[in-house]
Amino acid sequence: MHTRFRLAPVAAACALATLAAGAAARGEAGAFSIAVLPDTQNMIDYKHQKASGFPIDASALFLGQIDWIAGRAASKGGDVVFVAAVGDVWQHQSIGIDPAHAARGFTAIANPWFVHELEATPQTAAIELPTARAGYARLAAAEIPFGVAPGNHDYDAMWSDARYPPVSDASRIDMTAKTLGMLHIGGLENFRAVFGAQSAFFAGKPWYVASHAGGTSSAQTFAAGGYTFLHVALEMSPDDAVLAWAASVLAAHPGLPTIVSTHDYLNANGERRANPIIDLAAADPAHNGAEDLWRELIRPNDQIFLVLCGHHHGVATRTDANAAGHAVHQLLADYQDRGQAALDAGALRVRGRPTPIGDGWLRLLTFDTAAEIPTLSVRTYSPHYRAYADELAAYAAWYKQDEDQRLGDAAFVSKDAFVVRLPDFRARFGAAR
Repeated sequence: MHTRFRLAPVAAACALATLAAGAAARGEAGAFSIAVLPDTQNMIDYKHQKASGFPIDASALFLGQIDWIAGRAASKGGDVVFVAAVGDVWQHQSIGIDPAHAARGFTAIANPWFVHELEATPQTAAIELPTARAGYARLAAAEIPFGVAPGNHDYDAMWSDARYPPVSDASRIDMTAKTLGMLHIGGLENFRAVFGAQSAFFAGKPWYVASHAGGTSSAQTFAAGGYTFLHVALEMSPDDAVLAWAASVLAAHPGLPTIVSTHDYLNANGERRANPIIDLAAADPAHNGAEDLWRELIRPNDQIFLVLCGHHHGVATRTDANAAGHAVHQLLADYQDRGQAALDAGALRVRGRPTPIGDGWLRLLTFDTAAEIPTLSVRTYSPHYRAYADELAAYAAWYKQDEDQRLGDAAFVSKDAFVVRLPDFRARFGAAR
């Protein structure tokens, strides 16, 4: 049985900022923040730039996110001590199918429903990867530790599996692999080229403590609020070798409060369930799905208290008890479909919806380890609009119609601005040091 987060007002979170910078810098009990970058792909997409005829450079929204975070780095007197990116950094692939899957007998076929999503283009290497690298270089210059989990769009190839042929008749589409086809992914050479263990971002950094397969999964540590934290970034639907590696990292860092980031974990209903048209565990027995990840790695390891993910468009929260009876908080955030900034720039709606460019929204997770009961305050911010979700009067009007019409405006906003109490934090991890 899982429970939803108890939502609380965020006014107290604002007051934390005045204490956060000193506490983060000194490593004593107090407030500090982690920035979460969800699914930046549509901002980095080469088609969403002026050079391709788009009315604005959507990459400016991505770089604006980075600059806003970097300006709040603990190294500069701010409160941001770490950045977690949950995947889909860029948009396009560079090859049709990767050699490893081709050698295993997988075959790619044309799919009329995903022509744009499955495009392999030289612009990936020429524009999208350099944009991502330039952005994260600004984080590195601000001396903020970070970890990146690869998403499906970050793989070298994404293709439609020949074993699941799509239908051509739109009237028969039922939003499953039986009619739309099944997408598959493979190859992480592009990802290693930007975020590999030997990249300038990570090589020789004392906080980059472990990696698997050249950095496709990785682990980092950071100190804040009187604790040393461990962050583990896992590739999408990780295989058994990745899970064994992750378990070894936890064993090498026992007792550290641990955050796991991975791309595909919760859907927008708060279920650990894959999108049926890109269900890697269903398409390939080498992969573990979200429930496998929960059962095999997260639930048995009491030091994991927080899981971050993207991929599924929207937001969701979920809390489950682990094997020790302690809470594991799980947060989905993915704003890639948002396109108000495109409308503002004069872009036309496509099939009734704005061109998705993400609008620069990111998550800021602010912890207070000095409170009588430690807390995690979640807020959502767009440097492009220079506003938090709960401070922007138009927030629900812009996004609720396409994301969750069932909710009232206040309830919709509260999904992006809430406080989580952590009553078992000290029992698990001891007092702040």
